[in-house]
This record gives sequence, C-alpha cells and structure tokens, in this order.
Amino acid sequence: QVSELVQFLLVKDQKKIPIKRPEMLKNVIREYKDAYSEIVNKAGKTLQEVFGLQLVEIDSKRHTYILINNLPRAEGEYLCRAALAPALARLFIPHRRATPAAPNPPQPQGCLVGLGDVLDTPKPAGRTHHPPLCRYLEITSIPLTDPQEFKYQWGPRAEKEISKKDVLNAVAKIQGKDPTFWSSQYSEAVA
Repeated sequence: QVSELVQFLLVKDQKKIPIKRPEMLKNVIREYKDAYSEIVNKAGKTLQEVFGLQLVEIDSKRHTYILINNLPRAEGEYLCRAALAPALARLFIPHRRATPAAPNPPQPQGCLVGLGDVLDTPKPAGRTHHPPLCRYLEITSIPLTDPQEFKYQWGPRAEKEISKKDVLNAVAKIQGKDPTFWSSQYSEAVA
C-alpha cells in the first residue's frame, strides 16, 4: 500500500493538483483505512528519502496535501512558473494583500491573465466549477461590498514552496534598490 500511495502521490503532483484524503482512501488505501496514518507516514518518509519531496498538509479541515521539493536549492530558484512571480511580488511588495477598490492599490490582475489554473478563485453562485489547481494564489470575495471587491493573497502552495526572501531580492534587483528598502517586508522575509 505504501508504494502504491507513493506512485499515486507522484502522479497527482505532476499536475500540481492538491491531493485529498478521500482520494487516497478510495483509490489506494481502500480496505486498509484503519492503517491510514501509518501508510501515509511511511509514504511520506519514502517520498523524502527517495525523491526529496515532502508531503505537506495545506488544509487540515479538508485534509488536503501537496508535495514540495525539500532538496536544497540555490537562492532565487523558484519552483513555480516564471509568469507567477510578478503576481506574488505585487502582493508582497508594497502590501501583502491587495484589494482593487483600495486607493492606489497594487493591481495584481494584470499579472494573473492566463494563470487560471494556479488560482484558488471565488466560485460564482449556481455555477459548476472545477477544483482550483495548484493553489499558488487565492482570490476571495469581500463580503458586503457593492460593486463586488476581491482580496488577493498568496495561496497555501506559494506559502510552502516560494521564499519571500527570493521574491524580495528579485524585485530589489529589478528596481535597483536594496531589499531593506521595504523594511516590513524585509523583516517578514528573513524571519
């Protein structure tokens, strides 16, 4: 069961689809559900030792997992698509969260064109939808706003995989500034 689960997790990770406990139970663990924790722990250990991947729970309420590369990497090496980095930078510098209606907010929307598969977006009422892929960015609607406003923020996968220090250093290099120019973001990035 452990090796089957490892294979299942590796296949799911290729598509960057978060892995849910019910899927693991239904497709792999099946009648061994009483040993679920032991099987998952052993699979996690195998993933770490053999592939350098860490099985991380990103949503403890829904028991949703992702695999992240746990091998040492050079500073500045991103695990996400290069096109995503500007959107994450705009959310982190100068504000961690942005709303389009705020006075002079950073506007991440322009960076998000073509990134529908990496967003965790609000679901319009009455419409069917596919589960969000990747979970690098989250967009949530702000209640009681007219016209409707949204909050943009780093998603759980970005929080686990991408270094804020790398994002800050990249922006500083592009703008020809020292990373300490953004003092609060610098403090957060090196913490």
